[in-house]
Amino acid sequence: AERTRQQKEHDVVVNEREILGAQLIKRNDELAQLYEKIKLQQCTLNRGEEAYAERVADLAVVQNEYQTLKAELQVLRASMGNESLLRHEVLALSRELLQERTKVRALNEELDNQMNVHRWRKLEGSDPNTYNMIKRTHALQKQLIRRTEEVTERDRLIQQKEKLYVELKAVLARQPGPEVAEQLSIYQENLAEKQKQLKAMTAELDSHRHQVEDMKAEQESLLTRLSQLKRRYFSRRQKELRQQQMQLEMGLSPGVELGAGVGGIAEYDGAQQYGGGDCSEQTMPGTIGHLNAPSAQGAGKHGDGTLGPQ
Repeated sequence: AERTRQQKEHDVVVNEREILGAQLIKRNDELAQLYEKIKLQQCTLNRGEEAYAERVADLAVVQNEYQTLKAELQVLRASMGNESLLRHEVLALSRELLQERTKVRALNEELDNQMNVHRWRKLEGSDPNTYNMIKRTHALQKQLIRRTEEVTERDRLIQQKEKLYVELKAVLARQPGPEVAEQLSIYQENLAEKQKQLKAMTAELDSHRHQVEDMKAEQESLLTRLSQLKRRYFSRRQKELRQQQMQLEMGLSPGVELGAGVGGIAEYDGAQQYGGGDCSEQTMPGTIGHLNAPSAQGAGKHGDGTLGPQ
């Protein structure tokens, strides 16, 4: 009986040991799982700390940018007080740009339409009116350029006066007083006088431009007339040469008749250049009439005494 009892106790102890062993294994597995979770939580915590450090650095950068933008905003707000001055400067620069473009356009036109007076030296003796017109056109062009430069200088002075006027107006707004008001009225009167002078010079410049355009039109008409006279002269010259060739073929002496024809051409050229008129209404002495008269007198006989064609 004692042995049976001890055997039972032994079995109970063995069962408890097995149960405890199973519980210990289970607790070891749970402990390993907890260690794994702790490792994962530690990795997550490290990553969170790194992300937090990055966010802190980004926040510092953003704060620096905020301070910079705030300073720029203050500067821009301070510069907004000079907006009127900047607008005046923009207008002045726009005027200067327009004037420079006008100068460039005028220079391009002069390059495209070159007017060299040395090509017209022959007109000084043959056609002094055209030569005088050309000289007058060049003088007017020079005067126009000079007046344009004067107007530009006056515009610059007016811009300076306007800038000074704006500055004085700002000073007057800060320091009001009767003396400043008197000075301001004086400056306004000066500005009005300058504007009147500018308008007068602008009107004078426009009149000179119209005169230059009229001179150019008159010059073109004179050149057209000169070219027509040249064509008529060459056509008459060709007719005379053909008549002289016909006389030579008919056996006439060409010496006297050729000289008379050249003299008539010279007289005809002078009459057309200085007297004017249509070539069809002018009489050319020594050309066709002089050539026909001897041919009518001496064409009755040839060298052999026979009658020639009448």
